[in-house]
Amino acid sequence: MDISVSLRAGIASDPPGHLPTIEYHDHQRTAVDVLAFFPGAGSADLPNGEGWAIERVQMTTHNGTHLDAPYHYASTMDGGARAITIDEVPLEWCLQPAVKLDFRHFPDGYVVTRDDVRAELRRIGHTLSPLEIVVVNTAAGGRYGEDDYVSSGCGMGRDATLFLLEQGVRLTGTDAWSWDAPFVHTAARYATERDPTVIWEGHRVGREIGYCHLEKLANLDTLPATGLSISCFPVKVHEASAGWTRAVAILDS
Repeated sequence: MDISVSLRAGIASDPPGHLPTIEYHDHQRTAVDVLAFFPGAGSADLPNGEGWAIERVQMTTHNGTHLDAPYHYASTMDGGARAITIDEVPLEWCLQPAVKLDFRHFPDGYVVTRDDVRAELRRIGHTLSPLEIVVVNTAAGGRYGEDDYVSSGCGMGRDATLFLLEQGVRLTGTDAWSWDAPFVHTAARYATERDPTVIWEGHRVGREIGYCHLEKLANLDTLPATGLSISCFPVKVHEASAGWTRAVAILDS
């Protein structure tokens, strides 16, 4: 089952200043480009006078469904070691049995706790295993492409994230824009509490235990809680903080 979003321009998939652009070049527009490789050839030499279809894309490694490397969160991981980049992520992390936690009932901006994770695992009758992939289904999943997508859904707090990593989990995921609570809600909390530890608290756990997570997943509402695996090998971008992936859920037969 496809659990990736389509990379699209012109929708509210990311905050302003972080949106991708896609320029589409169709077969008619590119005929002259193809002919430039073959001196003396004319449009009549091309089937129907057509060139090739290509797209020119301007984006970051965090547009679309992607896998974050520990290097995205900080320069160090595992208590001081150099944080690995996306081309160094162990491949075995990216194809493992998976479990889905359903947190769609939590309001936008809610910060999921360790107890929330434990309660959901009890509800679905599951005990985590090392390297198991954990994805969280939030209210943001149904808002992709809408104006409120980036501000929708709950986020995973420090203690909730640490709990997963303590069980040996090394790859997690969300259908929201960020693993953490939407920034607009965190900013309001910071303005009141003036506690800097609330800023990017779920991501920052990677400084203590290195881990990866998927963002902008899709169709998590169609998945069972257990009885599946997830494949999410990232594009090998040299020394990058993330890589795009076609994440796929494979259901047990």
